[in-house]
Amino acid sequence: MTVTRKHTALPKAQILIEALPWLTRHHGKTVVIKFGGNAMVDEDLKAAFAQDVVFLRHAGLKPVVVHGGGPQISRALETHGIVSEFKAGLRVTTEDAMDVVRMVLAGQVQRELVGLLNRHGPLAVGLTGEDAHTLTAVKHQPEIDGELVDIGRVGEITEIDTGAIEALLADGRIPVVSSIARSQDDGDKGHVYNVNADTAAAALAAALGAETLMVLTDVEGLYEDWPRSDEVISRLTASQLEKLLPELSSGMVPKMEGCLHAVRGGVNTARVIDGRVQHSILLEIFTDEGIGTMVVPDEQGES
Repeated sequence: MTVTRKHTALPKAQILIEALPWLTRHHGKTVVIKFGGNAMVDEDLKAAFAQDVVFLRHAGLKPVVVHGGGPQISRALETHGIVSEFKAGLRVTTEDAMDVVRMVLAGQVQRELVGLLNRHGPLAVGLTGEDAHTLTAVKHQPEIDGELVDIGRVGEITEIDTGAIEALLADGRIPVVSSIARSQDDGDKGHVYNVNADTAAAALAAALGAETLMVLTDVEGLYEDWPRSDEVISRLTASQLEKLLPELSSGMVPKMEGCLHAVRGGVNTARVIDGRVQHSILLEIFTDEGIGTMVVPDEQGES
């Protein structure tokens, strides 16, 4: 006999049941999450992000967090009397600035994030791309008006060694990776490079054979006709995205190029989601609607 009286907790059960097929689909899969935007500076959003990542881990997924630290780096550089300058959308990183970048990413942003995650148990372990040769890079020189421009210690990833990250995942840990890379040149006095965190997250997702790359940002997703419309494209293929790249705003280019690189490198889906929404990661992975823009490989077609 079915009891017809409504229980006040029934909607909670329905939410959990809706998540079941997604839990089944993603169980045991690696998810790379690029942590950035407002979620990095707002205390409530930071706490919600940590809860989401720990939930993924306990739900049987293998989350890997990659972070930059733009706002924190800018503040620290100002404190040290170093002017922040950007060219081609990238921070000009002098030798002095690199010391500050390294200190902020590995000593401040990473430590805070590891601490937030570890409130929920002995889960998170911090490392930089320097550790165990995880990320190796050469000097990146962007082209501006047809000429290569020197922007200092900004790196372009040439090699990835996923051994340390895979060992941590096998041990049930949550790797938290700062986007700093070692120099490929052994004669480079042990120098390191500042690497765009969107690019680093995408490269790691491909190297790890991740199921999903998720990029947190400060917009709802990729807009269809910005600024004339605020309609968000919910899904597009790699080829569709490639055609749109020349029209995108400079801030979205590294994020969407990262998504393109990831899905063309074997990642099943890459998503740009609104990090200003609490628990946006859970909403994107475990609900039918999703809340951002999802990029899929061309062979998945339009179905």
